[in-house]
Amino acid sequence: MLIRIGHLSTLYHTSMVFLSRPSLLEGLSFQTEWKLFGTGPAIVDAFSRDEIDLAYIGLPPAIIGMDRGIPLVCIGGGHIEGTVLASSRQSLSFEETDDLCSVISGFRSIGVPGRGSIHDLILSDMLQRCNLKTEVINFRWADEALEAYLKGSIDAAIGTPALAQAIIEYGEGKIIWQPSGLWPNNPSYGILVKKDFLDKAPEVLREFLRLHEEGTNILRDTPEEIAGDIARTMGFVDRDFVLKSIGISPRYCASITDEYISCTMVLSRRMLELGYIGREFTEDEVFDLRLIREIHPGNAHY
Repeated sequence: MLIRIGHLSTLYHTSMVFLSRPSLLEGLSFQTEWKLFGTGPAIVDAFSRDEIDLAYIGLPPAIIGMDRGIPLVCIGGGHIEGTVLASSRQSLSFEETDDLCSVISGFRSIGVPGRGSIHDLILSDMLQRCNLKTEVINFRWADEALEAYLKGSIDAAIGTPALAQAIIEYGEGKIIWQPSGLWPNNPSYGILVKKDFLDKAPEVLREFLRLHEEGTNILRDTPEEIAGDIARTMGFVDRDFVLKSIGISPRYCASITDEYISCTMVLSRRMLELGYIGREFTEDEVFDLRLIREIHPGNAHY
């Protein structure tokens, strides 16, 4: 059986672990076809065109897809607290103050990947709560946000730990607000499938989730061993960059915790209030926990 998998270039997703160490895929009962996308919303569009069966995606764009009528469901976790605000154009940070609004009020413009991405949602929520009219510029790819930052077109960027590390390394920046300080336990990404694929191939998905858990263990427990492989696969960053990016928010696990679920549902309600979706969703509409509870019954490793 062939599984068509949509993924991002995010270096701490287990997709990059498997692509950089293909020996981990040996002996599986299924074959994999990997399809790269720039943002979560683009992955949702691919689901709507029936181009993929499974994907690595943040929960907000997936819920937007559900709101559009695409029958998606989250069957596994992956990472939490993966949104980071970085810049060199602001002296204040979480190290000097606990007032987030005073920090972001100093930025005229903030770049963020993908309208509807989890980073975009968290930024929209922050700006509304702080009653700020900061210009938000969305980019299709994180690389475009970095380029805009380096050219001075934006004052800060909010996105993945890798984007933050790039601003630190190439733009002499720093982390302005730490990942845990924005939305604790926010669902950085999960494993999403179409409901009919879950019904059709539960054994294959059970096998994939076991593999996925192995990948999160590698990222969490032995990142120094996989960082070089990921760097070589990506081709434009070195081992040290990968290792530092993995370490910014090292909260990796395949499990779906109660906190993961509750944060997702709070985010979902904020999406409704901010106009991203047209109705409220229930936990059972967003999550199917049957397989992950079976293969990861113990405490989560986040």
